[in-house]
Amino acid sequence: MSDYKKTLNLPQTAFPMKANLAQREPETLRKWDQIHAREVMVDASGSRGVYVLHDGPPYANGHIHMGTALNKILKDIVVKSRNMQGLAARYVPGWDCHGLPIEHKVEQELKEKKKELPAHVVRKLCRDYAAKWIDVQRKEFKRLGVLGDWDNPYMSMKPAYEAATARELADFVEKGNVIRAKKPIYWCCSCHTALAEAEVEYYDHTSPSIYVRFALPDAGLNKIFPQADPSRASVVIWTTTPWTLPDNMAVCLHPDFAYVLVEAAGAQYLLAEERLASCAALFGWSAPEILGRATGAQLEGLTARHPFYDRPSPLTLGLHVTLDTGSGCVHTAPGHGREDYEVGLKYGLDIYSPLDDAGRFLPAVEFFAGLTVTEANPKVIEKLREKGALLQESRIQHSYPHCWRCKNPVIFRATTQWFISMEKNDLRARALQSIDRDVQWIPAWGRDRIYNMVESRPDWCISRQRQWGVPILALLCEDCGEAWNDPAWMREICDRFAKHPTGCDYWYEADLKDIAPDGLKCPHCGGQHWKKESDILDVWFDSGTSFAAVLEARPELSCPADLYLEGSDQHRGWFHSSLLVSEGTRGRPPYRSVLTHGYVVDGEGRKMSKSIGNVIAPQELIDKFGAEIVRLWVSSVEYREDIRISDQILSRLVDAYRRIRNTCRFILGNLSGLSGACLPPLEQLLPLDRFALDVAARVHERVQRAYADFEFHKVYHSLH
Repeated sequence: MSDYKKTLNLPQTAFPMKANLAQREPETLRKWDQIHAREVMVDASGSRGVYVLHDGPPYANGHIHMGTALNKILKDIVVKSRNMQGLAARYVPGWDCHGLPIEHKVEQELKEKKKELPAHVVRKLCRDYAAKWIDVQRKEFKRLGVLGDWDNPYMSMKPAYEAATARELADFVEKGNVIRAKKPIYWCCSCHTALAEAEVEYYDHTSPSIYVRFALPDAGLNKIFPQADPSRASVVIWTTTPWTLPDNMAVCLHPDFAYVLVEAAGAQYLLAEERLASCAALFGWSAPEILGRATGAQLEGLTARHPFYDRPSPLTLGLHVTLDTGSGCVHTAPGHGREDYEVGLKYGLDIYSPLDDAGRFLPAVEFFAGLTVTEANPKVIEKLREKGALLQESRIQHSYPHCWRCKNPVIFRATTQWFISMEKNDLRARALQSIDRDVQWIPAWGRDRIYNMVESRPDWCISRQRQWGVPILALLCEDCGEAWNDPAWMREICDRFAKHPTGCDYWYEADLKDIAPDGLKCPHCGGQHWKKESDILDVWFDSGTSFAAVLEARPELSCPADLYLEGSDQHRGWFHSSLLVSEGTRGRPPYRSVLTHGYVVDGEGRKMSKSIGNVIAPQELIDKFGAEIVRLWVSSVEYREDIRISDQILSRLVDAYRRIRNTCRFILGNLSGLSGACLPPLEQLLPLDRFALDVAARVHERVQRAYADFEFHKVYHSLH
């Protein structure tokens, strides 16, 4: 019989129908390593110049999750597409290694033993912990098919990086932006450290809600309200933090609001007129009689008395007072609130915060010594009731700041900390100008988000009371407590960091005599007894200096970067700190464009949570479907919003992948044996062929434009 199959022109290709991605992908990755695919890709590019995407460092303390997988794949798509468009784009991955989460894990392992160990030993354990997870994450990122300089990544714990970070601090000191002051900052009583705004998360919290009367026996009250009886008069305040009342130093009014003195329940009370009706209903006042009106400005200078301590509480003015809730009269503790602190400075009040690092009242605090702030709340309310100063008590659920690490509520506490001033050298104004003038924000709403944050943020608290990080280079006078930190001396110490095998461990290992200049005298008191500052830098300052430690230090990169690409939470994190450091020491932003993506959520739009049981690990998907399906998912979604993933979504993607793969196989089979030499000139092509080429050219143009505009879902849908 004749073999008719041999007489047919059938498609021929070695491209297999079945992908077997989970099995074949590791082979492909090994081949890429053998042929140095990343270097070959970059070497073949560059005809249109260079493109620099700077990697925001993930934290080295656990397996990657879908959010980090999304981020790394997006960056890989950018880098590969830019290379294919003729721009030499090199990807240098990096890791954030310092900070509380790693130190916290080491503490848990050491338990009580940590208190006995010297700092450099604890730091070595932290370094080893970070290195272990960097190796794990590196393998996981490579398995996703991400091409990068994995053998030479940057790490914030490398000596050269630590030295660069400390040098940026020296530059800030030289410019006069660094101040050391006692100010209220976010404080975590569980972790015993200061927190930056970027390290605070807001959750619902139930707090006590109390209205308190402060006696107002000031004879000057009669000059404003002729019917006043100072012996029976009080000013009404409201607070959800009764524990701060022992530290009260004043009552604050708004200068422009109308305040009334009313007769009710056998006494006289001062409060905002607009809050009278709601307060009267709360207190059970049947028909309060208004005895007179005055603005807050007219009441300034009157003196109330503390409800349970024998000390004055003067009436002050502040624009932060609102009429949304409360009485329009704000209890003011300058040691426990930003606006309170500013009022305290204006009126010369004591910045009083008698708490230890665990949030316990010091022994000198009458009635509440030794109590934590939580324990003190009911005791303060009990004392107010005993003194007849409690007008009303209830509970309130409201959004309250919590520590990003331990998830416990935080407090505002005045302690001596290091700050970068936002006003000195017009840092805030220059940063805002750069946000508007020098950076493209993608999506455009990113501009408003970071602009509003920078516009309203306080001075940057850069000190942390921990061990695992870059030390703040300063010497403290043991005679008067003042600090000394000459910039030239700081840079000399930075040079030693760069040469030391474990970088700034030198600060903890070296004797004081090797660090303090010979014969150094305190400029304030003339003393010669010094100790090393034990605080470390905020980890956001660490990562924010990556432009100096990486972009400016590595010859294959340059600064400013063409692109920073991270999740939308980095407007208050890495984008923010990088901008402030670069603007402060270089006078320009470290990036030209900033692109943000949303969070990964489940198929119903819920945040992934272990408690709900909807967490999907990238490794599970890779083992089941292959990394290419995860990459296809990333390319198919509008990633600038929150991105959904579910079994149903993945099932559709697997079908789409099969369709794309089999179409490619059919096309390859039809092109078997075809070369450019076989193709006839364009004018000899049939109309149908010319139409097909035109369709292909238009798709190609659309795809190129989509890559250039970071609209990768258009690439996927055009192809599909």
